[in-house]
Amino acid sequence: MLFARVYFPFALGYAISYFFRNANAIIESDLVAELGLGPADLGLLTSAYFFSFAAFQLPLGILLDRYGPRRTEAVLLLFAALGAWIFSKADSTSGLILGRLLIGLGVSACLMAAFKAYVIWFASERLPMINGLQMVAGGLGALGATTPLQNILSITDWRGVFTGLAIITVFASFCLWFILPEHQSSADKKPAIKTQLMEMGHVFRSSVFWSIAPLTALSNGAFLAIHGLWIKPWLRDVAGLGEQESSQLLFAMTLAVVAGYFILGIFSERLSRIFGIRPITVGVFGMILFAAAQCVLAFGWAASPLYLVIVLGFLGTSCILTYAGLAQIFPKKYSGRVSTILNVQVFTGAFIIQWGIGAIIELWPTTEIGYDPESYRVAISAVALLQVSGLVWYFLSQQFSSGKLELP
Repeated sequence: MLFARVYFPFALGYAISYFFRNANAIIESDLVAELGLGPADLGLLTSAYFFSFAAFQLPLGILLDRYGPRRTEAVLLLFAALGAWIFSKADSTSGLILGRLLIGLGVSACLMAAFKAYVIWFASERLPMINGLQMVAGGLGALGATTPLQNILSITDWRGVFTGLAIITVFASFCLWFILPEHQSSADKKPAIKTQLMEMGHVFRSSVFWSIAPLTALSNGAFLAIHGLWIKPWLRDVAGLGEQESSQLLFAMTLAVVAGYFILGIFSERLSRIFGIRPITVGVFGMILFAAAQCVLAFGWAASPLYLVIVLGFLGTSCILTYAGLAQIFPKKYSGRVSTILNVQVFTGAFIIQWGIGAIIELWPTTEIGYDPESYRVAISAVALLQVSGLVWYFLSQQFSSGKLELP
């Protein structure tokens, strides 16, 4: 019963946040047709979510450790509801961007608040599996933003969808406020702001943190950018698939994402408990394979796009193991700020990569059906090379550091 009261309100919030994050992949053709957006505009509009999300992560870490995950996320979700309503009424690019910015701000706590709550309520050895279950909830939300959303668009338009999302988001906020139990430590023991800022400085100066943060940011940022927007246009323009077929493959990719979060979470927990292999080590191996899969995507291998998107979806989830790995290394009182500081890197990376892919694609003239296949090759190759640089940094950091956490 306790697990249900802690898990399900956060799972609902995260499912909604992932639906918001990926919905533009399905409605992008409608937005382009109605508002005449170019690929750079589309990338900027969609990635605005990541910008406000990342910008709020540092104050979010303080709020989570000071006021607790229940209060913080419940209030922030109301901003997401407002953003969804503004998005549904917007008739200009600036209005849509404002809506996306508020949505990103409002859902900025959905994952980190859950991770913080799980650190509070559950034993550390269970975190990889429970964090994986949280990601499964996000994956289910992302599933809703594929074929189901495409089918809903035959009943209503994208404006109706976002009006409904505004109502559902308010409901999720109420569930968090009234169903989730309040933990004694989060309710009563509020550390001084000065102390929290000093401890945040300890994280920023940690060589253990910075050895893995760049790789995680680049890999997870690429995953969010590709899965959340650019894989569907790639399926249309490079693989030559129609709108319905592309939506179905996006659905299959998202199923692989759900499976990846669940399987890798359990697998990592078992490896850690039985063989002492850290979640970060498992995550790095998965990120290496994910970068290799992007190289295949970059060079337009479309003989079996179904297998390709499944591999991309499954391997892209390996980035999340870094969060559980760092939560096991740092003290519990640091957990909210450690996760949110890492999230700053991840979502800044997602913002730059998602917008950057669109900016590179716009350098080529459009074709009769969409964008030039060569533009995808250059854009995705650049993203893969960035991740290779993150891998080099990680291995060099391991070579020249002790790997031990040193805090005052």
